[in-house]
Amino acid sequence: MIYFKSVKWKNLLSTGNVFTEMKLNKSSNTLVIGENGSGKSTFIDAISFALYDKPFRKVSKTQIINTINKKELLVEIEFDIGNKKYKIIRGRKPNVFEIYENGNMLNQDAANKDYQSILEEKILKLNHKSFSQIIVLGSASYVPFMQLSSTHRREIIEDLLDIQIFSTMNTLLKDKISDNKNEINECRNQINVIQEKINLHEQHIQKLKQNDQRVIDEKNKKIQGYKDQISNNNIYIEKLNSKLPELTEQVSKEQDLENKKETINTYYHNINNQIKNYEKQIEFFTDHDDCPTCKQGIDKNHKEHIMTDNASKVSRKQEGLVKADEKLKEITGKLTVIADLNRKITAINSAISEKNTQINLWNNFIAALQNEIRSQENNNDQEHKDMLDSFKSELTKKETNQEESMNEKEVLDVVSFLLKDEGIKSKIIKQYIPIMNKLINKYLAAMDFFVQFELNEKFDEQIKSRYRDIFTYNSFSEGEKMRIDLALLFTWRAVAKLRNSISTNLLIMDEVLDKSLDAGGTDEFLKIIADLTSDTNVFIISHKGDILFDKFRSVIKFEKVKNFSRMAA
Repeated sequence: MIYFKSVKWKNLLSTGNVFTEMKLNKSSNTLVIGENGSGKSTFIDAISFALYDKPFRKVSKTQIINTINKKELLVEIEFDIGNKKYKIIRGRKPNVFEIYENGNMLNQDAANKDYQSILEEKILKLNHKSFSQIIVLGSASYVPFMQLSSTHRREIIEDLLDIQIFSTMNTLLKDKISDNKNEINECRNQINVIQEKINLHEQHIQKLKQNDQRVIDEKNKKIQGYKDQISNNNIYIEKLNSKLPELTEQVSKEQDLENKKETINTYYHNINNQIKNYEKQIEFFTDHDDCPTCKQGIDKNHKEHIMTDNASKVSRKQEGLVKADEKLKEITGKLTVIADLNRKITAINSAISEKNTQINLWNNFIAALQNEIRSQENNNDQEHKDMLDSFKSELTKKETNQEESMNEKEVLDVVSFLLKDEGIKSKIIKQYIPIMNKLINKYLAAMDFFVQFELNEKFDEQIKSRYRDIFTYNSFSEGEKMRIDLALLFTWRAVAKLRNSISTNLLIMDEVLDKSLDAGGTDEFLKIIADLTSDTNVFIISHKGDILFDKFRSVIKFEKVKNFSRMAA
């Protein structure tokens, strides 16, 4: 409960530079009187300015400061909420806005707008519209509930039932939904961009692969050409190798023939030497009849015998030489053949070596080409695979984010449905509509206005007379409308007290009894006021002071002296 205790002000409207103070909890009912322009309604503007930074009546911010002093407007209001004591100080020229809780000023680091939100949302839990419907009635700027738009009617009821939190939540939810929508759109756009990157990269990879494949095919074609040549060379080498065993076998007799040749040459040389010796003896005996040493004559028979014998030996040896010469020619011929065979073997080995050299060279070419192919495949594949994997990984993350955002959207949609007017608030309001209608009709009956008044869930009224004729608010006279306005005011206060949402000790009525209620209505109205005085401080501003003095416990009179308003002593 907001328990207002006092308000004081100076340089506000027609008030001068001396504080005017009103105790708001001094009397259960107080009559405020004064001539027109005396400033009797100024304390309403003071309360409104202190709490909401604007006067209650339609006065501009430049006009709210006293036009004579033109500075040092200051309003102070004190109230309790539970066990906490609050004091609000607000002023203009210079600007002042201070909130004290239990004597300590609250942190002012925040901007004034945020500071005001703290006051309205955290402390008062009462906005200006609700203040105008529950605390004040009948001011010139007051708009009766029934003349408000359906949207503003709903705001009042939501404040009254303390369910404006759902509207606040719905406002915040709209931002959250907007952010979620932006996140989904952003994810969708990013996914499309990444998908396009993947598609383009895959196409690029495909083109690279096609180009690489052409190069690889060309290299493989070269490799195959080398392999074919290697195969042909191997076949040729195999043919050459097949000839070598036979040739090798044939030339294997070369050494034996060389040995025989050497033996024959030695034999030939020895035979020649023997023949020369025999021929020397024959020549000696032919030329000598006497021994050159002893000078004795040589026997002719002996001489002929030796010469004949040596001639026979020469003849036999010469026959041996012929045979040896023939054998040597045979062996030489065979060696010549073997030499030709060796040349063939050498040529074959040389050809084989040449072919093997070509094979080794081609194998090196093949290995180099295969390395190039593997390097090309590995480098391109790994590089582009890594990039493609990076895109796909990023796509997976974005899809996960989108899925989370879509799941959040489903939750937000459910919450949005619950927070809409037809959601949770509708169910709460639906429970209180019968109570409100019952209270409204109770207060109407107390003011001798016997109609059946009903508000529906959209806060549209249906009013039935005793004869079941159906009327609307605008169908009635000003006095009857005032009774409806009063009944609604009392109902809102009763429901607020029931809900403990906007309960307060202060009720101000500005000129309610002056123009819209007749004598009977006034008496009934005062009876209702008497029922509220147990925990309510009622202030009624009126011109009918002469006939209402005896009906109030306290009377405050305002007067204007030298163009300044003040409370009369």
